[in-house]
Amino acid sequence: MSKQTTLCYIEKDGCRLMLHRIKKEQDENRDKWIGVGGKFLEGESPEDCVCREVLEETGLTLIDYRYRGIITFVSDVWPCEYMHLFTAGGFSGEVKECDEGVLEWVPREKLRQLPMWAGDRIFLDLLDRDAPFFSLKLVYRGEELTRAVLNGRTVV
Repeated sequence: MSKQTTLCYIEKDGCRLMLHRIKKEQDENRDKWIGVGGKFLEGESPEDCVCREVLEETGLTLIDYRYRGIITFVSDVWPCEYMHLFTAGGFSGEVKECDEGVLEWVPREKLRQLPMWAGDRIFLDLLDRDAPFFSLKLVYRGEELTRAVLNGRTVV
């Protein structure tokens, strides 16, 4: 059974707010650095979900955000996931402690040095190039990215 999620990269002063997932034992993102987001609740739109999840995980209220793409994750270990990807440049509030990991503002040029999924590097590059709305399918065997398809064309 597939799940629907959101992920948001919040930007400020040349940095992105990243979540180091180290607090949950049964976590497909364990020890990885990701943006913030989570699973849809019944009846939520992608925008409803991203705003709620960002507030719950960070304490920040999104004011200015942009829907950037949809990522389809296929794995031989985890259920299929459809992730709605956002970026945000405007927010109010102060970052609070997160129960899923440690939040840290990371300079954009240092992001790729962090432990993250190989596919995340692909969509971070698309965000950095300000690519138009995109669909990206990522296929994993364990933690190995075996295939990536961008807008219907194989790239890996």
